[in-house]
Amino acid sequence: MNEVLLRRLTPSVLGILVRRGANFAAAEDAVQDALVEAVRVWPATPPRDPKGWLVTVAWRRFLDAARADAARRRREETVDEEPAPGPAPTVDDTLQLYFLCAHPSLTPSSAVALTLRAVGGLTTRQIARAYLVPEATMAQRISRAKRTVSGVRFDQPGDVATVLRVLYLVFNEGYSGDVDLAAEAIRLTRQLAAAIDHPEVAGLLALMLLHHARSAARTAPDGSLVPLAEQDRGRWDTRSIAEGVAILQAALARDRLGEFQAQAAIAALHADARAAEETDWVQIVEWYDELARLTDSPVVRLNRAVAVGEADGPRAGLAALAALDGSLPRHTAVAAYLHERDGDLATAARLYAEAARKASDLAERDHLTRQAARLNAHRGR
Repeated sequence: MNEVLLRRLTPSVLGILVRRGANFAAAEDAVQDALVEAVRVWPATPPRDPKGWLVTVAWRRFLDAARADAARRRREETVDEEPAPGPAPTVDDTLQLYFLCAHPSLTPSSAVALTLRAVGGLTTRQIARAYLVPEATMAQRISRAKRTVSGVRFDQPGDVATVLRVLYLVFNEGYSGDVDLAAEAIRLTRQLAAAIDHPEVAGLLALMLLHHARSAARTAPDGSLVPLAEQDRGRWDTRSIAEGVAILQAALARDRLGEFQAQAAIAALHADARAAEETDWVQIVEWYDELARLTDSPVVRLNRAVAVGEADGPRAGLAALAALDGSLPRHTAVAAYLHERDGDLATAARLYAEAARKASDLAERDHLTRQAARLNAHRGR
């Protein structure tokens, strides 16, 4: 069973049902039923036209549900709209569906959550982690969003900013290694950049390219994480870096700075350094200052504390960290790193172990555990 193929086809099939008159909630349920049926049937009898098969089965599931609670006249009108036999259209509806899900009737945060769940294929737990909220809270938010749009015709697309936020979160989830979505997010952002002349669209594309350029060096052969400072920079994709930098420079020249351009500028400074010790941390701190002004994000301020620790010394970084909420994800890991830089190995080892217990990602947990073990072994010599 090709799960990647199913994930790739899901948004397009969902878009076809919505355009044919299905409300969003009913269409999503029908597509999910079709996916379950595909998992059951395809291994034994794979279809010649997977997309057409999914459209047909999903539409029939929708009709079955509609017949249960709709009037006879509406049922007959819906049946008349059944897709004609034969191959399904080859048009890629994914990006259009992102815009449709960012509906004006929803708040931006609800639109992002709904799109990530229904189109991006992320689980409620993954979305909750991206938003730094409990899974139950996110489940309620998604349920409310579905109820809000259940009777809405999706003929009013949402705004670009919401779609960018969705694409960014989808890329981050793929880049984390939990789901293979990073390349798909880049593909869709390229489509958007080709269709819309917007500096933040360009900034997001540049950011994705610069981060993705390092993907081959982010893990060791055994699957363990390799920190940025320890990565083999010879394995970075120089073509993607050059493309990302060129796109970013053109966007910055328009003097309409946004958060994605600022993040891309930080990534470009990392990519520009031939070795970790040559990184221009002073400039990176300045860009984090701009980013904090634009977003007022605690995560940005956490990353800024690391940069301050590199630019001005670990004690300056710890002072910046002390102003932040200790419950922030990775706060303890950052504290451990800065204490190690400051020479306090006992505190650093204890904090690395504590951060490992808090980590939700297995690879990150293993990395932090190894860091604690390394320092404890060093102290025992």
